[in-house]
Amino acid sequence: MKTSRFDCLRLDVNALAKAAASLEGSWPLASLRRLAASAHPDTPPGDSDPVQWSARGERRERGGNVPEITLHLTARASLRLQCQRCLGPVDERVEVDRLLRFVPGEQQAAALDIDSEDDVLELTPALDLRELAEDELLLALPLVPRHERCPHPLVTGTLDDNVVVSAPPHPFAALQALKKPGGAH
Repeated sequence: MKTSRFDCLRLDVNALAKAAASLEGSWPLASLRRLAASAHPDTPPGDSDPVQWSARGERRERGGNVPEITLHLTARASLRLQCQRCLGPVDERVEVDRLLRFVPGEQQAAALDIDSEDDVLELTPALDLRELAEDELLLALPLVPRHERCPHPLVTGTLDDNVVVSAPPHPFAALQALKKPGGAH
């Protein structure tokens, strides 16, 4: 069921779940500032680079207990990150597909989150869905973005016959110098 009576920037998750409603849309990637800041500095995202998203609320009755409120969130974006090998831009597609449970109270959410495979969040009257999607996309970024095979080989120095190369200093050399003759203290 698709509906537009919900504001994704001030989303009432409980009402969305009661209505078993779905939302979908896109935002310019540049409007998600923290995610856009992770892009390669030479290729920042523009207004035409979208973040596609959807959210579906669900409320499950549980035998006399408080109903379980969930939000199924999907989001995807393509951006250019900095390759950690060649430092050039590398295209990455980032996707999230998360089921989030909502419970009343921050303490209850923290206690349940420890043992749950799903994320458990506090149910608030107004949730910023764009901020939540951005958080999830940031968590989904690769730790070490890199090309399978870098398009430009790394520049490595060549040695002349007349060049003398010395080994870099040992990282604990300064500690060795502090030791007094005759052993440790």
